[in-house]
Amino acid sequence: MPSKRLFRVALLIESHRSYSRDLLTGVRRWMDQNERWSTFIEIGGVLEKPPPWLENWDGHGIISRSFTKGMAETIQSTGLPCVELRATRFGQNCPFVGMDNSLIGQKVAEHFLNRGYRNFGVYSLDTEEFFQERVRNFVKSVESRGYRSEVLPAGQDHHPESWEDNQNSLIHWLTSLPKPVGVFATNDQLGVRVLDACQRADIPVPEEVAVVGTENDETLCAFASPPLTSLRFDGIQAGYKAAEILQSMMDGNNKVPHQTLIPPGGIVVRASSDDLVINDPVVARAARLIRENALDHISVDDVCHTLHVSRSTLERRMKKALGRTPKNEIQRIRFREVERLLLETELTIDAIAELTGFTHTEYFHAAFQERYHMTPTEFRKPVAG
Repeated sequence: MPSKRLFRVALLIESHRSYSRDLLTGVRRWMDQNERWSTFIEIGGVLEKPPPWLENWDGHGIISRSFTKGMAETIQSTGLPCVELRATRFGQNCPFVGMDNSLIGQKVAEHFLNRGYRNFGVYSLDTEEFFQERVRNFVKSVESRGYRSEVLPAGQDHHPESWEDNQNSLIHWLTSLPKPVGVFATNDQLGVRVLDACQRADIPVPEEVAVVGTENDETLCAFASPPLTSLRFDGIQAGYKAAEILQSMMDGNNKVPHQTLIPPGGIVVRASSDDLVINDPVVARAARLIRENALDHISVDDVCHTLHVSRSTLERRMKKALGRTPKNEIQRIRFREVERLLLETELTIDAIAELTGFTHTEYFHAAFQERYHMTPTEFRKPVAG
């Protein structure tokens, strides 16, 4: 039964990332179903220093994401029950709840292998053990299938000059990799860097370099060009479990698990890795041409004319390589953007049709109904409601 005591709990969790906000959502969900807490929340960016009030705070428990040794030591010095949600490298003597990093590299490797990739690269920081574990398990999974993976450690960016130096090194590395290649970025910030380097070097994505990030930070993934595929973390489940463990500790139970690892969610596929590997150079050029121009009323005849290939030849080769005709591919790209605009904007249906390359709204409505078995308005309703 829920205790009658009103516990005071500090939530020292930065709120500028999707994962961190999911952690807070998980904590809130546990509270809704179990206990009422009086919560002290430090919102905003990374907490490098402990909040001034923490040292003498008259509370009952703490849930934190510690980025510095000073923060971890201050939390420990309070003597209060605590649960850590980021890392254990500062030697905190409190339970840890987080993602199972042993599965992260494995899942991304399987994503690439299942799409036919046989060349692999990893772009990673080595500043945290969890980054290193992701790399080890990606490389191990690839090697278990008889392939190799090239690893490039990411440099630190302390000023604009170092950013440019690091991007130039990244461009050189990407250019040197055998193509087509699947590149695993061990967080989404690094994935954005990889896509920027590809854009600078005019390397087609995903035709020559496919990129998958980690964490599925929605802002970063949508900001990237093209949008970044990423492995989703189950922050809601982690936050929920952390709240459950903390309540048990505040109730006097010292026999709680020292470490609770949550399996990551699925991979959210976006344009940076959205297809099978393409070994046919004509099909690769056609796919890139369609991806870049599908919203600008490009037709199959336009593609054939640009590539100097007959329609029958292009259809046969695309069907063999992708399992889709050129027309199917144009529609796939257009409807992917239709979905995004329906779910993320308040544009009218007619405006969305025009922006996605559909000349006649009547045809757009008929094609949408055939594809999704509902109208665009019905597709939008679950989010709007």
